[in-house]
This record gives sequence, structure tokens and C-alpha cells, in this order.
Amino acid sequence: MSRDCVVGWDEVITTFHEFGHALHGLLSHVRYPSQSGTNVPRDFVEYPSQVNEMWAWDPQVLRSFAVHHETGEPMPEEWVETLLAARQDGEGFATTEYLAAALLDQAWYRLTPEQVPTDVDDVEPFEAAALDVVGLAYAPVPPRYRTTYFNHIFGSGYSAGYYAYIWSEVLDADTVEWFAENGGLRRENGDTFRTRLLARGGSIDPLRSFADLRGRAPDIAPLLARRGLTGASA
Repeated sequence: MSRDCVVGWDEVITTFHEFGHALHGLLSHVRYPSQSGTNVPRDFVEYPSQVNEMWAWDPQVLRSFAVHHETGEPMPEEWVETLLAARQDGEGFATTEYLAAALLDQAWYRLTPEQVPTDVDDVEPFEAAALDVVGLAYAPVPPRYRTTYFNHIFGSGYSAGYYAYIWSEVLDADTVEWFAENGGLRRENGDTFRTRLLARGGSIDPLRSFADLRGRAPDIAPLLARRGLTGASA
């Protein structure tokens, strides 16, 4: 990144995230283009991009781009520590509002045509009932999106699939832990991640690719730890 380029942290994360999608395609090594790169199920496509997104937070990587735009001095260590410590701020709220929206999405797509409300006045009671069933009818933390402006599921191809982001993050957090267990950002680890997962695209069951990398099925514990939710009650 150029030293003359001054961007906010959200833009940094977006850059790493989208480059993760690019790597998924660039490092593809399959016979048919229809199975390459991001041609994978909706609930897997965000996984490689979210793995790449996490490297923005790695102190080693952070030092390579978080520099003063005039002097080139790296971000002070105390600032790095503050940035990393703030990652878990508000995660309880964010997780709750997200899960409420994801489960509301699935509630709508479980309806038969005859069950879909035909009167706008029936929408809010439906939402309340759907959230109550899953234990998320909690007024201080409403769903991230309400039905009338839930573009992801009605206009952006995520019908019954809004859960994909957090499921991908389960895989992502587990993978970042795998990197840590094997020495971190080492060329050997990158090569393994490339050959066992990125290169395969949708040519085999993506969860088989994950199991080949991780040695087991996905585990939610790394995600809960990342979000600071390991001490939360069930």
C-alpha cells in the first residue's frame, strides 16, 4: 500500500476481504471453470475472504502497511494493542442482531405460499412470533434487518442463506487457529491452504476440503473465543 494512501480501518478490512475472494479465483487449479474459485455453495464463498480479512489484524502484517503517510513510521505499539483489544467491543450486540436477522430470514422461507402474510399489518406480528420461537425476541437488540428492508434475502440472492456469513466465520476462525497451531504465517502453511482448499474451488465438497486442511469437522469454539463469548451462558 502506498504511503500516500490514507484510508480508514473499514476500507482496510474491505481490501483484505475482497482480495481474499480474488485469491480464491487466482489460485484455482481445477479442470472446469464452472468449478473454479468462488463457484462454491453460498455458505462457503465468504470463508476464504474472511480468512484473508483476519490477516489485517495480525501484528506482523499490520506493521507492513499501518505506517505514517509522511514519515513511514509504523503504528505505535500501544495503538496496535488498543486496536486489537477493541475487536471484541460490542460483539454480544452484533452477534445477537445478526443471528436474529438470519433466523428471521429462514422463518420467511419456511412458509408455504398460503402462509405468507398478505397484509402489511401482519408482518410485524410474524416477525415477533418467529423471533420468540428461537429465543431472540429481545427488544433492546432488534434484528439487524427487518422484513421491509431486508434486501439481502429478497433482492440479493441470499434467500434463506443470510446465515452464510457467520457460518463462514466459524470456518475462518477455525482456520486461523490452524495457522497459529502450525507456526503462523509460514510459506508451508500458505501452500497447504492453497492446495487443499483455495485451489479446489467447488470441484469437491467444500467441507471435505476443509476437513483435509483442518483434520476434522469445523468447531465453533474458535469463533466464540474471537468474539469474546466463551463465558456467555447458553
